[in-house]
Amino acid sequence: MNRFSARVLLLIFPSLLGCPAWAQTSAPRIEVAKARSKSPAAKVVPIVRQQLFGSIPVSTRSEQARKFVEISLDKYENHIVDAALANARNAIKKDPQFALGYATLSLASLGGIPDSAALGRAKALLPHATLDEQLLIRWMTSISDRDLLPAITAMNDLLKRYPDNKHVLYIVADWLYYLQDYDRSRQMLETIHHLDPDFPPALNLLAYAYIQTGTPDPQKAVASLKRYAELLPNSPNPEDSLGEILRFSGDDEGSLEHYSAALNIDPTYISSHYGLGDTSALMGNYPRARDEYDNATVIANNPRDRTHSEFQKALVYFWEGQQAEGRKALDALNEKARHQKEPYSRFEIGFGRAMLAADPGLELEQLRSLEIWLQDPIDGLSEADRDNSHAQVLRERARISAARGETALAEASVRKLEQLAAQSRDLLVENSYESARGYLLAAKGDLANAVDELAADPRSLLALDQLAAAQEKLGNAPAAEATRTRIKYLRAPTVEWYLLTTARAPQPTS
Repeated sequence: MNRFSARVLLLIFPSLLGCPAWAQTSAPRIEVAKARSKSPAAKVVPIVRQQLFGSIPVSTRSEQARKFVEISLDKYENHIVDAALANARNAIKKDPQFALGYATLSLASLGGIPDSAALGRAKALLPHATLDEQLLIRWMTSISDRDLLPAITAMNDLLKRYPDNKHVLYIVADWLYYLQDYDRSRQMLETIHHLDPDFPPALNLLAYAYIQTGTPDPQKAVASLKRYAELLPNSPNPEDSLGEILRFSGDDEGSLEHYSAALNIDPTYISSHYGLGDTSALMGNYPRARDEYDNATVIANNPRDRTHSEFQKALVYFWEGQQAEGRKALDALNEKARHQKEPYSRFEIGFGRAMLAADPGLELEQLRSLEIWLQDPIDGLSEADRDNSHAQVLRERARISAARGETALAEASVRKLEQLAAQSRDLLVENSYESARGYLLAAKGDLANAVDELAADPRSLLALDQLAAAQEKLGNAPAAEATRTRIKYLRAPTVEWYLLTTARAPQPTS
């Protein structure tokens, strides 16, 4: 099992997961202390604090700054990243000394290009924040720094003070989901649902948690999203989420319908252009897939989004059986990303290109180049993302070398991953380490221990596929079937999905 993950995550709000939040004692009242005057005639002038979401005192005296942070967090919760960033910037314009404004900007930027300047400013202004605001800021900055234990401590303290604040509960659930602890995320989201059945962000994330857990429940997922869409009829994200969940569930026509509905609300909502392209590619409608990726490229407002559209378009060649053309397209994109020096795009393209290489030897060669590039800090790439990318490269190298019987190379990759996991203390890196060990153990015939390790990496389709194969060999048919079901509901036009499906199909002989 994922030993580090299990050990650390048990530190997160153990009592809160043991009973519903509404059954706990209410949050303590927070009052402003009265100042003692030196003169009987002197008037007491209380310090007027703004309260985030009506309960958490914050340091700013600007009502507008506080409102902008609330809007930013609301947009962040609803996965409207550009609006989240814009409102956080507006908050610090209204109050340049507002620590939480900078922390919120840093948090919102993690979905794109991390804002290291905002992170630094949030840390510098931390002593000027209120005590409860400091807890929230420490959590946000620790997440950015991958400093897990301080993040857990801050969140535990915040939860003790605000056990029924749905926004606090939500950011914990969202964090657990990011850490791939889907079962506990679902449990937390269901707690929020009892507190407020119509809290939109929880309805959205709960739908994904219903899909990602070990027992996918697509009916509950769709029902949750339909209520989400009813509550926010003018937002594109509910329709976009329905498009994705329906594709996971195999309802491609419904997926196209809801992605189109999202674009009717906001024609610039790039995620839905991706979605239309992705679903069309899986349906075999390759001309439409290319058109939708082109549309996404046109409206993209940053290099990362543009390159992702071009990457997905290049993958269409593989879906239609033109691997040679696909590799040419990826080679050209890889060179373009290298010159643009946009590290996220360079990794996405380089890693996909390696996994789709013409033979395992060439893949190992390309993975080695990526490993060398990722060994040292890279401008524009956060340390957390660099380590996670490095871990994925080493995991894939372990998978390929183990499958080829190159035990020494696989063991070397696992040792490097072990060191990286220990240094970073990052749970996602740890997951890659565990599944890499699983590949190696399976190759050595130690299937019982391999199963334990492979189960630690639930977002990797290839790890889940290896897990199912090991479970079958051990004679555990029900467990293998459950794993195959989990794979079924991760259906997307990714490199791993291609390798599991189309690449394994019998190829026509020439």
